[in-house]
Amino acid sequence: MPVRFTGILFCIFVIMKKLIILLCILTCVSISSQQLHKGFVILSDLEDTIQFELRYLGNNNFIGKPIDGYYKNCVIITKETAHALKKVQQILLKEGLSLKIFDAYRPQQAVDHFVRWAKQTNDTLMKKEYYPDVPKSELFAQGFIATKSGHSRGSTVDLTIINRSTGKELDMGSSYDFFGKKSHPFSKDLQKHQQENRLYLRKIMLANGFNPYENEWWHFTLKKEPFPTTYFNFPIQ
Repeated sequence: MPVRFTGILFCIFVIMKKLIILLCILTCVSISSQQLHKGFVILSDLEDTIQFELRYLGNNNFIGKPIDGYYKNCVIITKETAHALKKVQQILLKEGLSLKIFDAYRPQQAVDHFVRWAKQTNDTLMKKEYYPDVPKSELFAQGFIATKSGHSRGSTVDLTIINRSTGKELDMGSSYDFFGKKSHPFSKDLQKHQQENRLYLRKIMLANGFNPYENEWWHFTLKKEPFPTTYFNFPIQ
């Protein structure tokens, strides 16, 4: 085979290889972009100083295992909520503090997972840590588990405040997702500094367009949420 012809074949091979790689990249980008419903964003794309620890991605949660629909450690939220959180974060940064998010958008399949688990009354793996004083059979009646969640509408967040220099969470008097009266924002079973920390979080969130949930100090929903009646089910991946 002539050398010139061999060279032409090699050039064609190189070009085809590059085209295949480019096609794969474009395909991946297309798939990735389809995972987010219009109106949603990945929070770190807008504000990358906010810390997060998606508890439902791993075992450190009230069920004790990863939850359906959580496959990637990223915070997905509606665009409006992301902008509101950015305003809160800019205030906290000036104080040497930061937001830390435990959960934001939650697919309906995750809520369905909670419901199935709640009906399995013999599965109490994490009872001592998360619901020591509440019988599992009463989680529905007491409002800790429900068939629908505001998180699935994309504008609700579970969060706390951390010290940026140490990375430690401010003492709020109870852990995130603790099922009990102590999680009430105005619980009397708190030390003074714990109550002050809760009130500070509540005050700064209220001032930036969020409504609190009266049974959980960590739970806030954007007042003007863009999807007030829609419950989404696309996974976090």
